[in-house]
Formats: sequence, C-alpha cells, structure tokens
Amino acid sequence: MGMNSRLLVTVCSLLLLQKVTAQAPLPIYTDNLVNNFQNWSWATVNFSNTSPVYSGSYSISVTASDYSAVWLHGPGFNTAPYTNLSFWINGGTGGGQVLSVAGILGGVSVGSYTLPALTANTWRQFTIPLSSLGVANQTNCNGFWWQLQSSGSAPAFYLDAVQLNAVPAPALSHLTVNAAQPVRTADARWFGINTAVWDSSLDTSSTIAELHDTGLTTLRFPGGSTADGYNWATGISIGNTFTWGTSFANFAQVATNIGAQAIITVNYGTGTPAEAAAWVSNSSVINHYGFKYWEIGNEVYGTWETDSNANPHDPYTYATRAQTYIQQMKAVDPTIKIGVVVITGEDIDSNGYSLHPATNSATGQVHYGWTPVVLSTLKQLGVTPDFAIYHSYPQSGSDSDPFLLQGTSHWTGDAANLRMMITDYFGSGGTNIELLCTENNSDSGPLGKQSVSLVNALYYADSLGQLMQTEFNSFVWWDLRNGQDTTGDLDPTLYGWRMYGDLGIMNGVGTALTNRYPPYFSAKLMGLFARGGDTVLTASSDDNLLSTYAVRRADGALTLLAISKDSVSNLTAQIALNGFAPGPSATVYSYGMTQDNAAETGTGSCDIATDMTAVATNFNYTFAPYSLTLFWFPPVAPLLKPMPFSPGSGQFVVQLAGQSGAPYLLQLSTNLTTWTTVSTNIPSASSLNLTNTLAPGGGRQFWRAVWQP
Repeated sequence: MGMNSRLLVTVCSLLLLQKVTAQAPLPIYTDNLVNNFQNWSWATVNFSNTSPVYSGSYSISVTASDYSAVWLHGPGFNTAPYTNLSFWINGGTGGGQVLSVAGILGGVSVGSYTLPALTANTWRQFTIPLSSLGVANQTNCNGFWWQLQSSGSAPAFYLDAVQLNAVPAPALSHLTVNAAQPVRTADARWFGINTAVWDSSLDTSSTIAELHDTGLTTLRFPGGSTADGYNWATGISIGNTFTWGTSFANFAQVATNIGAQAIITVNYGTGTPAEAAAWVSNSSVINHYGFKYWEIGNEVYGTWETDSNANPHDPYTYATRAQTYIQQMKAVDPTIKIGVVVITGEDIDSNGYSLHPATNSATGQVHYGWTPVVLSTLKQLGVTPDFAIYHSYPQSGSDSDPFLLQGTSHWTGDAANLRMMITDYFGSGGTNIELLCTENNSDSGPLGKQSVSLVNALYYADSLGQLMQTEFNSFVWWDLRNGQDTTGDLDPTLYGWRMYGDLGIMNGVGTALTNRYPPYFSAKLMGLFARGGDTVLTASSDDNLLSTYAVRRADGALTLLAISKDSVSNLTAQIALNGFAPGPSATVYSYGMTQDNAAETGTGSCDIATDMTAVATNFNYTFAPYSLTLFWFPPVAPLLKPMPFSPGSGQFVVQLAGQSGAPYLLQLSTNLTTWTTVSTNIPSASSLNLTNTLAPGGGRQFWRAVWQP
C-alpha cells in the first residue's frame, strides 16, 4: 500500500500531535519486537503479517475476541525519558473495533484510553501521553496492551510502527560536584579484566603493552565457566585431550610483568580441595607470585556450569565443600583471601533442593535460595569467607541500547541486597566479608553487535561509575579476548556497524588500534579517571541522559566524567565545582562517535582525543551524542601571603590560600633559582597559618608553595 493512500488522522481529545524532539524515540515494533519487548498477548497475533503494512515489510495482525488483547510486554523499564506512546492502527476489512489502550506497571493495568472505533482499511496514527496511561515517570513499566472492548469475535486489526517518543532535550543541563562530600576511597581492584586459557596471545609483548595502555591492573584467571573443568597443573580441561594455549605460568608472567593483582578461580565443579591447595602452593610458596584472591568455583548456582558432585548446583553441598577448600588452601598460605559464589535474592537458584532451609534472623522467614543456604551453612560450620563473588549481566540474547544505558543503577540495590543477606544469614561475623564483582558485561547470551559497539563502551564507564558509589571493592570486566559471534542480536535499531558480537575488548594481536573495540577505550579512559587510593566524590546531574561522576585524585587534582547517553543530540550543561577551585584550564579526554567512525572508515584516529578548555568554578560545556568526556582539573596554584613579623621572635607567619586536602610543598630559596623543600603540608581548610624561623645572619630569603607532584 503506497503512502498516498494512507490517511493520517489527528486525534485532539486527550491525544497530542506527535512532538518532534531532539532525542531519539524508543522503537517497540519495527517489523519485529525490539528493545526487549516480548509478546504476552492473549489474543491471536502474527508479528510477520505482510498485508496491510504501514512501514517496512511487516505489521502485527491481531484477531481478538471476548475482551482479549495484544500485550507488548516491556522489561520493567523507566519511562522518565519518554513522553508519549505513538502507533499506527488499521481496522482491516471490517473495521468498527473499539479498543482500550492500557499502560502496565508491575503486570497491572494502571491507566487506559479508549480509542474511537477503528476505520476499515485505513491507517491512523495515535499519540497518547504516558500520563493518560498512568505510566509517566515510572521505573517499572511493563509495556502496553490494546484490548477489545466487547465480547464475541471481531474482525482482525493491524498495528505498526509502535514507539515511545522522547522527552525534548533540555536547553541546559546542570552537573554538580561537591568536593567536600566524599563517598569512599577508590579501590585498585576496580580496574580489572578477565583473562582466559584459550587466549594463546596473552603472554606476548603486545598484550602486555595493551594492558599497560589501559591501566588494567587486576587480572582474573582461568576464564569463567572454564574454571570448573580446568586442571591448573596439566593445562587441560575435563573431556579434552588438548592443552590450552595459555598456562598458569604464562598468566603469572603477564600479571607480574605489569604489577597486577590476580583473582584465581579454582575448580569446584570437577576438582578437589587438594588440587586447589596445590595451586596455592605453586603460586605462593614455590613461585612467590603474591596472588592474594582466590574464588571457589564460577557461577556454580547455574545449571550451565560443570558440576560433577552427587548433588550438582546444590547450595548446601557447595558450602560444605567450600569449608574444606578454605581450610586446605589457607593451610598452605594463611594470608590469601578466599571468596564464595553468591547471587542476589533470597529465593533465587535453590535448584530444587529443600533439605537445608535457611532462616532469616531478621524476619524469621525460611528461604531455600542459593545465597541464604550458602551463608547459613558456612556460619553453622564456623567458616568465614573473605569475600562474596558476584557477577552481573543485565541482558541475555535480546538487546536494547536505551535500556542497557538506563539500567546501571542496579549496583546500589545489589550491594544492599547482598549485605542484607550476609547480615541476616551470617550475622555480625560477616561484617568484614567484602563484596567483589568479578564479571560484568552487557549480555550473557548469544553475542550481538551491541557488545562491540560504542554503546557498550558507554555502559562500561557508567556501570563502573555506579559501582564506585557502593561497597563493591572490585570490577572485573568480561573479558580481554573472547571471540566473534554472529548468533546474537544484530537488529538495525541497535547502534553500531560491526555485524557480529564479541565480549572481548580486543580482537587479535598487534598494535593496530582498529583491533580494539570501543570498551577497550572506555577502560583506558576510566584508568585516567581514577586510581586506587583516590577519593570518590559526590556528583549529580539533572538530566537522565547525562550521567556524571567525580574523583579527587591523590595529587590534589579533580577529575569529572560525563557520559552522554543521547544518541542524536548535543547536550549543553552548566558545570558547578563546589568546594574546589580549578586552575584556569583543564585537560579534556573524549571518546565517542568521531573515534568509532574513524575505526570504521580508517580515516582519522580511533584513540581517545585530548584537548584543553578554559574552566572556572562554574562554566558551560557541550557534550556530543553518545560520548565519554573526562575533565582533569588541576587545583588552582597555591599562594603565599606574607603576614607581619612577630617582633623579637625571629619568626614570620605566612598564610596559604588554596584547596583543602591537597598536599603542597613549602620551599625556600635565596636566589629564586634553587629551591629547597622545607616541609610537606596538607591543609585542613582553604587557608593555613604557618610559622617558620629565619636563618641566623639574615639575608634575603624567598618562599613559595607548590602542589606536590
């Protein structure tokens, strides 16, 4: 059907004309369901109907009766970035159907609008405000349904081009940093990457150079689920006859070469405590590698994991065996830290086992989920793990760029849930059990184009930025090299030009930047943003598509990271630095569409760009679509203000004006050429009075204060 035969009807009552916005809409149906929407209909539907069609190749045909409905189910998403629901609908050959469109929260209809009777053989667009459907500015929207408002059968009708229109981009956003409000101390284990036995290029000078380039200084080995079938001594996995391309000795050479800390996953699924203890002996006693963090198994709650125990994937069996692992491994090296596998939720992954209930000490309720049973059993056995191991993949197979970038705030709830279970099932003895994330990426299922796109680079930075606000003490990305896959989501609604997936941050070996995927550069940028020992600061944004994070570096500088999640608009923001006086200019590091396009075309640089910009405590800056921008603000130069001599004391007083908390050097010279450091000071306020004795015999003396390098 041609465009000239389509009739556009503007509906005025309670409906709005579609507003042209400066931000991208969220497609729901474009020849197929996209952005993780699913078919939960109880009417008869066909998502590949070939006629009539409004746009593209297909439409949705719906045959409804007795108040049945087509339900396009959403994944519990945040509607704040969107203003209305837009769709085209056709009454088919019969027409006359009366439908009610409903918004769904938590599986329940919370608001609806009844459409006028559909017109036969006519396409008509409706644009309904989300406020009319009861789902405006909600965090758990489960999509929308179109329900027949009569009993009996009705002629088929058709839906097409279903989407959510975006809220217009603000004229000016506001980013605020409060340098006087620290959140926590940065942990060096936040800058981690998984490495694997299948990576035969791991122990090479090229890989070592790339790890130095990114600043990734925590390495995990031997590679996820592989761990539960891997024998470290032989380098062979159960069921295999071949030796993996990288051995533990190869891994250790890389880790020690770059000065990295290691997280080693021992074989729980098919191994023994004695085998794990021998591994600790090889590492700590024989070779003195200094690897301190050891995990017992990988995701062993999951049925995808190799587990040859009599009761596979059983939390009670895991906890009782973990006791033996911990005892034998620490008998070899008492200084190592050993972690156990956990998952959020009190009733998740019981895997059908119910012989060992766990009672929540706070509520008195009984639960059979993986984490409650593991923790309560370890408590009963008198064994305290050093850390809890957590993995996070927000998607599995079906991808959504907007929802992925919207979903990074889960870290706060995850940390709170795990800490609650440690408290309620392990008690006060679990206070010092750390939370470590040793795997994170966008998708745990078949790999699609999003995994190697700019969107995943934005997700990497935003996920780590959110985790930095919690008590998680490690962030280990999955992974260094993984392998290409074409079985995942390649839908054209996803951003990106690589028509394959790969959870690695690089492909192949060599120094060519085109071998490195966007998450590689995100990791590199985060290494410039913060290091272990820095101070995470409070930062906020009033734009949900412009995230911001801040860190006070140990040298007194301040770094500010801004992440634009808008795919089409430049976003201008006013940046306010409260409690910090910057120097007149800042270094700006950026990565975004320009670099990603350079990687595709081979023209220009695909590496992080570096620039300078004038700054003050308040200034405006414009951020490109889909971009990472990092400001490095040096503190304003310190200034010595001489005060009057104290008569007869042989002393004088100076006053320092500058930042609080930043170390500075007080230096003396007699010729303005050679300077001698007299003292190193850390002021507790913006100014500080100092008293210094004049040298005997007088003479000209010059004093200055400089920031400690």
